[in-house]
Order: sequence, then structure tokens, then C-alpha cells
Amino acid sequence: MTLLIDIPTADEYPTRKAHEPALLYRRSPTVWGSADGGPFSAEEIADYDRRGYTQIDSLVSGEEVQAYRAELERLSADPGLREDDRVVVDPESGGVQSVYAVHELSDVFAELVNDPRLVGRARQILGSDVYVHQSRVNHKPGFGGGSFFWHSNFETWHAEDGMPRMRAVSFSVALTENHPHNGALMAIPGSHRTFVSCVDPAPSPHHRTPPKTRGVGVPDESSLSLLAHQHGIEVLTGPAGGATVFDANCMHGSGDNITPHPRSDVFVVFNSVENACTAPFGSSGPRPEHIASRDFTPVGR
Repeated sequence: MTLLIDIPTADEYPTRKAHEPALLYRRSPTVWGSADGGPFSAEEIADYDRRGYTQIDSLVSGEEVQAYRAELERLSADPGLREDDRVVVDPESGGVQSVYAVHELSDVFAELVNDPRLVGRARQILGSDVYVHQSRVNHKPGFGGGSFFWHSNFETWHAEDGMPRMRAVSFSVALTENHPHNGALMAIPGSHRTFVSCVDPAPSPHHRTPPKTRGVGVPDESSLSLLAHQHGIEVLTGPAGGATVFDANCMHGSGDNITPHPRSDVFVVFNSVENACTAPFGSSGPRPEHIASRDFTPVGR
């Protein structure tokens, strides 16, 4: 069932509307639920609230990791998906980089998206039922995985998808080991408490292009430098089967993978049903459904 809601909502985080960027204080909680309201321990919830992310060493089993890898290979090898808008193919290697709305294409990943190990934690953080705003599998091959410049997901979700508040959480479930040198995720702890508005020079259909190359929704270097000097930078390494859980406004990015070691993950964004997207706050129209879902049906029920 798809619900379409078009209710005027106050813009608490204006972006892409001025000639200069701005730093704005966060106006909503990081944790909406309680420490005893789900699978996370009180210590893990406090860590998430403080840093804007937390890591789980073992969220899924080794056998499940193997099943997810096999499913990623199956989807990547499917010739029928090669021209599908949900699939992003590397123009140089011809390999599949990402498959969007993957829980709609695969029963295997649909089961993961509805898994209480993910959904229970998302509900605990967001304090409500949740729906899937976006899902995808990513593959960064050895000697070829490109970088993703620093960005806040919320800036894009707010400007282009109409997400009103920072009441969403992302899960990155590792299908391969994340080393410091194979393009692992980097994050600025504490950055989730500051919203960096961006200048939009020339809007275009850019949802299939990495943030650095598209020039839209990219934070300015002065703001990034301030956040990095204030909070530092952490490289989020971990084993296959582990997960990184991070806030919608956490500033993060990743470097090139010039090693022979690939990096793959399943990425799921849960948004509160009480924070359903409205009209975009900083663009003329919402992104495609497979990038930003307009189906606000709760998952895990």
C-alpha cells in the first residue's frame, strides 16, 4: 500500500536556499525511545546518543553473511536487471556498484529488512514503528571502489525527499571485513548535533552519482574542517556480519579502495512513521520511489 501525504511542514533545516552555508543546532533528539525499550543495552544507546553512531560486532551469523553474498552475486549477474534504474553499474569496469530497493527485488533481503534484530533496534532509537525509506546493497571491489565525499544523509533526505526531522536511522551490515585500508566508512563523532546547510549551484537528476562529483548536497570545506577539528574523525572497521548503526545527520564518507580486498554491505534506512516524507524542502520534486520510498507501511509486523 502506498500512502501519499502532501501536508505543509515547517522547514527547521533550510538548505540549498542561500549563497553561503550555515551551521544550525539540531532541534530534535537523537534517541526517541528508551534504554530498556529494545535490543540495545543502555551503554550502546548512550554511545549512539553521544557519537551519533554505534557498532555491533556480530549482528548476523557467518552462514547468513554467505547467503547475502550469494544473493548479491545472483542479482549482479542477472542480465534482466542491468538496464533497471534500481541498479547502478560502474561505467569503467561494468560491475554492479549498488542495487536499490533490494528488499523489493529479493526475498532474502526482504527477510533481513523485516528482521527484529534490525527493526527492534530502529524502533528503540526512533521511539515508534518504522518503515523503509531506502534499501540497497553496495559493492566496492578491490582496485576499483571509488570514494564517497563527506556528507550528511539527512541533508539530501530533507532537501530532496521531504523528510521533516532527523528521526531516521541507517544500518550498514557488513558482508566483508572492513579494514582501515579498503575504503571503510569514516565518521565524525558528535557531528550529528550540527546541521550543515549546503549551497545548491545547479539542481539536476543526480541521484545515481556519488556526492563529490555531483556538487549538490556537498558540505563546504570550512564547515567540515570545523567539525573535524572539534570532534575528530574515526574509521569504522569491523568483521563481516557486524553492523554500523548511525543517525541520519551523522557526517560520514569513505575513501577509494586501492587494495585487493573488496568491501560490500547491505544498507537499510528506517524512518519513523511519525516522520513520513512530505514535499521536498530544497528541490522541485521528490526522487524516484526506489531511491526514496513513499510507502510508509510499517515493517516487522
